[in-house]
Amino acid sequence: MKNRRKHVVLLWMLVCSGLAEAIEPISTSIAVGMAAALTGFLATYPNILYYFHERCLELDLDKKLFGQHIASRIITKAVNGFMNNDNPKKPLVLSLHGWTGTGKNFVSKMIAENFYKEGMHSSFVHVFTSELHFPHASQIETYKSQLQQWIKGNVTNCAQSMFIFDEMDKMHPGLIDSIKPYLDYYDKLDGVSYRKAIFIFLSNAGGESIIQTALDFWKAGRDREDIGLSDLETALSLSVFNNKKSGLWHTSLIDKNLVDFFVPFLPLEYKHVVQCAMAEMEARDLKPDMSIAVQVARDLLYFPKTERVFSVTGCKTIISKLDYYV
Repeated sequence: MKNRRKHVVLLWMLVCSGLAEAIEPISTSIAVGMAAALTGFLATYPNILYYFHERCLELDLDKKLFGQHIASRIITKAVNGFMNNDNPKKPLVLSLHGWTGTGKNFVSKMIAENFYKEGMHSSFVHVFTSELHFPHASQIETYKSQLQQWIKGNVTNCAQSMFIFDEMDKMHPGLIDSIKPYLDYYDKLDGVSYRKAIFIFLSNAGGESIIQTALDFWKAGRDREDIGLSDLETALSLSVFNNKKSGLWHTSLIDKNLVDFFVPFLPLEYKHVVQCAMAEMEARDLKPDMSIAVQVARDLLYFPKTERVFSVTGCKTIISKLDYYV
């Protein structure tokens, strides 16, 4: 038992410190490259590596993501549960919604960094931006064909590929439906299994309904942490589904219940902006200075205008603001 405990502690240090030379995407086959003392342990506990990476993800979210108790809880459980499932029935599909600067891209980055050695730079993590990759409505049929080929080719190369679609609110309606078969409950399509892939959609669509709920709680004097997924999910999914300017407008992905979780990101308050500024200074290896963080937070715009409750840009402009003060 003592030896097992030592091995657990050692593996925890290796994985969470980033020292382990993991194979992309991270899998239990890492045992081949580990020290001989750990090889037998990993063989005995084949899912132990996923356990440590899920703990790292949970700690990262707790330490670096501010004001998002709902999103943090959903992401942790959804991603960890999926990665621990050796035989998922379908790909994991997450749709992240909220106002700008609330942490959607940041969370996608953390997921990638915790499960792929090269993080967002991994050849198995693919990011599509609507205005860059799909700019012209007249070429939507070409985009559909290209998108199908890109996904099929990459999943053929790596079953555990991750696909991030940014700016879904700017995507041409109907385009995302072209990948519906890859997100459905199929063992294989043309000899390729997509069940271990992860698809993440990022969108500002639905942000208004999230803000309204948060504002209603604030006006009623209720604690922000009392807001639950049940207070947001139904209104959020309907808002996104019926938004004609969104890439998810009347999409079969929602109609056929292929989106596993609609993840709401709440608007950030003044205190969260201060936390973001302090964390950014620490990330730059600077001594966190509360006076600077407070000054940065005060310089931002807040709404509603009279109450100044929520940051208009969330934490998005923190980096450039800090450049001025430090």
